[in-house]
Amino acid sequence: MQRVFVRSKTLITVASNCIFFPPSLPFYLQNQKQQRAFHSNSNSGNTPFGSPTRVQKLIASQSDPLLAKEIFDVASRQPNFRHTYSTYLILILKLGRSKHFSLIDHLLRCLKSDSHPITPTLFTYLIRVYAEADLPDKALKTFYNILHFNCKPLPKHLNRILEILVSHRNYIRSAFLLFRDAHRYGVEPNTKSYNILMRAFCLNGDISIAYSLFNKMFKRDVVPDIESYRILMQALCRKSQVNGAVDLLEDMLNKGFVPDSLTYTTLLNSLCRKKKLREAYKLLCRMKVKGCNPDIVHYNTVILGFCREGRAHDACKVITDMRANGCLPNLVSYRTLVSGLCDMGMIDEASKYVEEMFCKGFSPHFSVVHALVKGFCNVGRVEDACGVLTKSLEHGEAPHVDTWMVLMPVICEVDDGGKISGALEEVLKIEIKGHTRIVDAGIGLENYLIRKIRANSTRVFPAPTDRENVKSCLTELAYCSNPFKRALTASREQLVSTITSRVRPVLDSDETISYELLEAEYAMRTVKGRVCTPYSNGNDSKFRKGEVRGVLGMRVGVKPEAVAAVKL
Repeated sequence: MQRVFVRSKTLITVASNCIFFPPSLPFYLQNQKQQRAFHSNSNSGNTPFGSPTRVQKLIASQSDPLLAKEIFDVASRQPNFRHTYSTYLILILKLGRSKHFSLIDHLLRCLKSDSHPITPTLFTYLIRVYAEADLPDKALKTFYNILHFNCKPLPKHLNRILEILVSHRNYIRSAFLLFRDAHRYGVEPNTKSYNILMRAFCLNGDISIAYSLFNKMFKRDVVPDIESYRILMQALCRKSQVNGAVDLLEDMLNKGFVPDSLTYTTLLNSLCRKKKLREAYKLLCRMKVKGCNPDIVHYNTVILGFCREGRAHDACKVITDMRANGCLPNLVSYRTLVSGLCDMGMIDEASKYVEEMFCKGFSPHFSVVHALVKGFCNVGRVEDACGVLTKSLEHGEAPHVDTWMVLMPVICEVDDGGKISGALEEVLKIEIKGHTRIVDAGIGLENYLIRKIRANSTRVFPAPTDRENVKSCLTELAYCSNPFKRALTASREQLVSTITSRVRPVLDSDETISYELLEAEYAMRTVKGRVCTPYSNGNDSKFRKGEVRGVLGMRVGVKPEAVAAVKL
């Protein structure tokens, strides 16, 4: 026999020896045998649902939390039936994730009246549910509900509730009051509890309160950890109090703590921003002695600090130290260093590091190429700039449009046109790809020359005697545009050859389909023995009712036998 439980349009069938419906629906027994079996089960203490474990599995298998709650309520009304503690936990999670919080409160009251032994797992679930729903009030209330269930709160409950509260700026005071009174409820805050509040006050700008909490840790025999120091150091660095952060680091080292990588990164970044590069370099050298090997982030931070202050030669020393300590420079290291060297006018040194990049297999970033090309152009070494551009294209790195915009005006202004033309032609011999944006460069060159002519128009065109100047200017324009014309022609031919091979099969296929449609139309008309005569009505052509519309482009279904007959 089976028992059927109905809720709205959902039907649940559970194996049993009788049929059961909810009390809200008509309840009946189909025959006397079923009635005797039902009364026999009731007198023996069993319910039509079976054991509480079966009800627990049934509730756990439901995807609809309201249906699971209805099954729970119906089973609760049966005589001599008592839900398991696990059933309460499963249903609370289901209702919480679907945000039926009023039903959770009802379940908690039922659980309290059912006299089950309560474990801290229940409140861990509740706090998790309210955290996912972003309900700080409910989470705070849960802490006091733990006491009503005669259960002792755990430090993890306190810490999770504090995290929920401090994530809302309006609840920082409530978090502090809960932290202050926690010992009255039998739970002592631990190091994590202090760290949560210290971070909240630091982010809120109240460093003095965070410092007082840090000092109370020692008074209450709570040992701070690395995170405790790092929270205060980060707050001091944000307030530009780098000296206080360094003193805190010394105190940390004196007490036997080993700072982690993030702590050193925070200090190095702050020292470099405050232009205390000597102290930053000393700290970088001390890291390995104090048990923390510098990584690529630490070195790049100091390299960036030196380059920002125009001390790229000192950044080169940091690169040397990196190799000595077994830390290889990465793309960020080279990019920062090359940009710094170019800004200082050390173009040859920057070119050496770019060559080193190529030798080590690094693909040059377009910013590195731009910095070096701009550096060569600033000192008038256009041939070297074109050489850098050539190597960049050979390694598959497309120069940015801004790089072309820097290079083209310099090419137009130099006197030795023959050498520059040859260098530019070497650049254009490299395979031009779609992302090199040479067309944009050509457009930019045209705009530059137009602006140049307009700016000099009063000097170039004052009288007919200046026609020779006009001719020379136009000759210069044509001379400079010839390489781009050749490049554009080559690109166009390459594009046509590439696209034609892909488009030709499509065009041939369309032509074949069009021919087959016309042939099929003729076959259909011949088989049916009719001639479809269109008649005009305005600008539209229509066919008479019942006749085939064999219009080109429309799919015409023709039997193979008809087509074969036409071909014969």
